[in-house]
Amino acid sequence: MVDTCGETNFKARGWWWRWWCGSVGCGPWEKDQCQSQGEEKNFEEWYSEVVVQSEMIEYHDISGCYILRPWTMAIWETMQAFFDAEIKKMQVKNCYFPLFASLTVLDKDKGHIEESEVARVTKSGESKLQVPIAIRPRSETIMYPSFSKWIRGHQSNNTTPLIRSLEFLWQEGATAFATKEEADKEVLEILELYRRIYEEYLAVPVLKGTKSEGEKFAGAIYTTCVEAFVPNTGRGVTGASAHCLGQNYAEMFDITCENEKGETAMVWQNCWSYSTRAIGVMVMVHGDAKGLVLPPKVASIQAIVIPRPSKDADAQAIFDACSKAVEELSEAGLRVEADLRDNYSPEWKNSHWELKGVPLRIEMRPEDLKKKQVHCVRRDSSAKVNIPMVDMAKEVKDTLDKIQQNLFDVAKQKRDASVAVARTWDESIVALSENRLILAPWCDEQAVEEDVKARTNSEAKSLCSTFEQPAS
Repeated sequence: MVDTCGETNFKARGWWWRWWCGSVGCGPWEKDQCQSQGEEKNFEEWYSEVVVQSEMIEYHDISGCYILRPWTMAIWETMQAFFDAEIKKMQVKNCYFPLFASLTVLDKDKGHIEESEVARVTKSGESKLQVPIAIRPRSETIMYPSFSKWIRGHQSNNTTPLIRSLEFLWQEGATAFATKEEADKEVLEILELYRRIYEEYLAVPVLKGTKSEGEKFAGAIYTTCVEAFVPNTGRGVTGASAHCLGQNYAEMFDITCENEKGETAMVWQNCWSYSTRAIGVMVMVHGDAKGLVLPPKVASIQAIVIPRPSKDADAQAIFDACSKAVEELSEAGLRVEADLRDNYSPEWKNSHWELKGVPLRIEMRPEDLKKKQVHCVRRDSSAKVNIPMVDMAKEVKDTLDKIQQNLFDVAKQKRDASVAVARTWDESIVALSENRLILAPWCDEQAVEEDVKARTNSEAKSLCSTFEQPAS
């Protein structure tokens, strides 16, 4: 933000363009996406309502905790399956570390941990523990003592990630290398995988970039990230991050290797992670007044088949046709089910599956049987099309591909339409008040970043210095 740094010729000083957005406050959800029983609700109320009613989560009796129901777990498992296969190509191996850490180990990392972040266990039943233990607030404290034992020669520096999904439902990797060049290379490779998760699977556009000194991961020499944006709130969300830790933790935990010259040297380390936050971002970006809108690639049910018999029609023939359609589409590799419940009306079923965000609804009506076709309704656009039964598998696959692409295209158009280029302080303040995503030249000085936060009452949040810099 030019005026803040007291310089207008930003190119002369090697300025970087940086993304900013409002970090607090919540504007109203778009009116046409916020009608619920005739009342306009704000975005946070809509979000809380839709994740429960769509059967994504259930609240737990402990405040701040919730249960991920099968509808959400199926999405997470799809993301995990993609990511796990990709990192295995990079020779990454999975392992598991305990939830608990000793206070002795925790003390080594005290420079990067706030005391308020640490939960301590002091009793077992009614008996007091002789040595209290802590629930680890970060992975480094529990992993790196083991790294110091495992890593010996430069050939043993294969990456060893920690997958913590059973505890916190997030994926985390921790790796060690003989050289900084290897570590730098992996950071960018992992970041690209995170971009693919968001854009290719969740259909959410993201920006790749580097965090500022004030926003980087504690203990890292630099942090890269993918940033998503929710246009309806003006909020940016760090979707995933990959950090180069340098040799900070290697020195702290004495993690060394023998290099090619036979010399003992400190390793270079990375850590990287994404979490179920990604699913929440997907809900916010694509959802509407009817509920969820799921991208086909992550939807546990890609198409739902609903019978719509009339009074004079052969209901059994329609039900049989629904079952046959499910069988044919499933054999083609699609995730399809039929809702054959007879205690709910077709209209109720339509609303139910729209709320749950199923990408495609396939209706089987008496006239469809006569014409040997199926009637399809897209969740993303409400577009309707009749598909011949003879071409059903191919046409449904093509339609799902179009839905996936359209969700991304619409989200990107909305994101891009929210971008405001600001070259002065006044321009940035106007854009911030409009819940815009701000692209501004940046001098990369931490004191200036703190000044921006102070002058905006912490409403302005620095997202990243984008890898792809504007021409001017």
